[in-house]
Formats: sequence, structure tokens, C-alpha cells
Amino acid sequence: MAAGDTGSRLEKATLGGGCFWCLEAIFEELNGVTRVVSGFSGGNGQASYREVCSGTTGHAEVVQVTYDPEVISYRQILGVFFASHDPTTKDRQGADVGSQYRSVIFYHDDSQKRAAEEAIAKLEHDKVWNKPVVTQVQPLHGFFKADEHHQDYYRRNRSQGYCQVVINPKLAKFRKEFAGMLKR
Repeated sequence: MAAGDTGSRLEKATLGGGCFWCLEAIFEELNGVTRVVSGFSGGNGQASYREVCSGTTGHAEVVQVTYDPEVISYRQILGVFFASHDPTTKDRQGADVGSQYRSVIFYHDDSQKRAAEEAIAKLEHDKVWNKPVVTQVQPLHGFFKADEHHQDYYRRNRSQGYCQVVINPKLAKFRKEFAGMLKR
């Protein structure tokens, strides 16, 4: 084992909750997350950002989160995911409207599928929101990385208007709610 290697196998979660820039900024700050890649999933074949934005490809904007399950569990990843967007709005997050902005969990295996379905059932049972959760749970049939200028968007563009108006408030809420789970 190499120095610093915990011996655990890294796992992936693929999640869509509106604009991938917001989710990317949030998940990059979580302890145990080693990589976050913005991309697309859920459509037919590979598509460009412009095509996905048209809403005609069936893809959703997603992040693929690589994490160490010995540090952060898939259920904790889902907890952050549900707290970071509104899972009760169909095909919409804030001003972003269209099926590419839907709330969706693309599971990698049966245990992720069960965990996602159980998380949704618990949210519904606990009546966390006044409306039903519309998050889709679907098998992952491909992930397509977005162009490089979409990667690490917040980190590279903090002063940009979208980052100031949309991402900063989400990050502030996230940092307060999940302070104990942040990277040091």
C-alpha cells in the first residue's frame, strides 16, 4: 500500500439536481470526495452542451462524484444531494427550466438503487417538503463529460454573476448545514 492509501476502493455516484455547476461546487467541498466531474447522462448517446440545453436529447446535467466510502457513505452523499436542490420541482431548478435540469439519481448498482429509493421514501414519510419528491431513480447507461470550460466552473469563475447570485447562496447554506463534513 502506498503512503496515505487507506486501502479502500473509491466509488462513484451520478446525480442531477439542476445546473451541474452548483452541485459540482458543493460536492468538491465534502470530505471523502476525491473528484467531481460535470457531464450528462440519461439520454441517447453522447451530446454536446448546446444539444443538451435544447432539451431534446433526454440527457440531464449531472455530476459524477468519486468518493471514498470509508470516509463518506453513499447515503451521506444522497443527504447532501437532497439538501442542495429542490427535488419537488419537475424539470426545473430556480430559473433553469427543462428536462436537462431534472432531479435524478443514476444508480451504478442495486445497492445504490435501494439506497436512493429508501432515501426518497424517508423524505416522503418525514414530510420534509409540502410537495411530493419527483426525483427519478434510473440505471446509469453512460456518462459523458462536459467540455473543459464547464469543469471546476465555480472555482474558476467566482466573480461571474451566476456564481454570485445562484451558487454562493447555495454554498453558504450547504456550508452551514454540513459544516462537520467539509474538507479541512
